[in-house]
Amino acid sequence: MAKTEEDALAEAYDRALALEKAGDFDAAAKAYAEVLALDPDDHGGAVVRLASMKRGDIPTRAPEAYVATLFDQHADVFDKVLVEDLGYHVPLLLRQRLFDLGEISFDRMLDLGCGTGLTGAALEDMADDATGVDLAENMVEIAHEKGLYDTLYVADAVEYLEDNDDEPFDLIAATDVLPYLGALEPLFKAAARNANTGALFAFSSETLPEDDFEGRSYTVGRYQRFAHTEAYVRQALDAAGFVCLEAGDITVRHEQGLPIAGHLFIARKR
Repeated sequence: MAKTEEDALAEAYDRALALEKAGDFDAAAKAYAEVLALDPDDHGGAVVRLASMKRGDIPTRAPEAYVATLFDQHADVFDKVLVEDLGYHVPLLLRQRLFDLGEISFDRMLDLGCGTGLTGAALEDMADDATGVDLAENMVEIAHEKGLYDTLYVADAVEYLEDNDDEPFDLIAATDVLPYLGALEPLFKAAARNANTGALFAFSSETLPEDDFEGRSYTVGRYQRFAHTEAYVRQALDAAGFVCLEAGDITVRHEQGLPIAGHLFIARKR
């Protein structure tokens, strides 16, 4: 992209963001349309911002370019921001639930959306062999430096699962992955294909009051993250060949000081 195009994109995005923050959603929607025209890959996440303002269709997932850019930009401060500032403790909640279920030893673990390795660190002593997958290269580099995984890949979670030819896993974890996916069927079906019979599939999701979904199975909330109904997640698990063992209510994180409600699902492959 030529320098002038980069400048034009930055100006268009800044203008759209300023209009959105000012509450002028109609004008912001037009500005984000300009952003998408300049950047069809959508590194800035215009489509999820439009959806969060109810000025665009709900996409089936967040754009890959947006997710990779978002996390690559924040990789160096990710652990501090997520854990200390946003109060994110899902990996430790998952560890406790696995202990409570008596599931404390796995031959092969897959950590989808591994990031800098928060879940890998929480479950390190439970798995003989751990594989991590994340879309953001800078995050994977930090995870590699921590030495938590036997194997690491820079890849989209669904694409990795669909292309993987290695041995199946006994535990597949996906903490903080669903907030970037709308439709869950591709992920769940691909996870089932990579799971041994009896393997556990554990993941977190965010949710909203029923009225906010407006009859949909999933939507994009005010913070540009996907929320799912519990009924839809259970249905998608069943269709993919998993038995839902539990869906505990949790606080996933905090945004602007307010708790974000969600669920911690643990399922077993039939």
